[in-house]
Amino acid sequence: MPRFALKVEYQGAPFAGWQRQKDQPSVQGAIETALARLEPGPHTIAAAGRTDAGVHAVGQVAHCDLTREWDPFRLSEALNYHLKPAPVAIVACVQVTDDWHARFSALERQYLFRILTRRAQPTHDEGQVWHLKHDLDVEAMQAGADMLLGRHDFTTFRSTICQAESPVKTLDELRVERVNGFSGPEIHFHVRARSFLHNQVRSFVGTLERVGAGSWSPQDVGDALAARERAACGPVCPGHGLYLARVGYPEDVFG
Repeated sequence: MPRFALKVEYQGAPFAGWQRQKDQPSVQGAIETALARLEPGPHTIAAAGRTDAGVHAVGQVAHCDLTREWDPFRLSEALNYHLKPAPVAIVACVQVTDDWHARFSALERQYLFRILTRRAQPTHDEGQVWHLKHDLDVEAMQAGADMLLGRHDFTTFRSTICQAESPVKTLDELRVERVNGFSGPEIHFHVRARSFLHNQVRSFVGTLERVGAGSWSPQDVGDALAARERAACGPVCPGHGLYLARVGYPEDVFG
């Protein structure tokens, strides 16, 4: 059975998350339904990461096994046709070896979180950013972010329903920058690691926002990390500002 890697882009608003669910729409379910239009199912696809409700992606990666040989370009075109009008697109498709796995072959995941800082509510970016009416101190947030880099027990920044076997992870990058966005000034958080705990990125950003707003000091972030208690975490920010931006593999799968 030929295996194909899919690079997937989607808006998270209409979905209860990536993972297929019985009574709620999901990104996985939308793609598997489209696959069933091409070949008899059932189909089960695997993804590099399971995004939560409302979370977006510009670089999610999944793989599927099909019974017939497909030209990768024609497969992506056919899937995109059957995915309409859902806000999901296959932006690249390649055939891979039988032992290649979207999740287990991945070396790292990169996330982007966007905060729009302006008084007026967003219009074009509604549901795509976390909107805050106050400005944030980027340098203070970066100082707090630096406390989190490296290998730590991240229990404080882990959801209580997280199913990971261990709270110990290595955070390779947490970079905060100010940019001029389409709708106004934005704060971007670039987060990179091999893998993440449930709600880890949103817990980081919600906590660092408190630093940027002046309610916490950068050292408070280090103290929260050392506490290893979920109660020590700052607020968990909403999912609609979060994007799965890229998944890294030993080789550049999509060229």
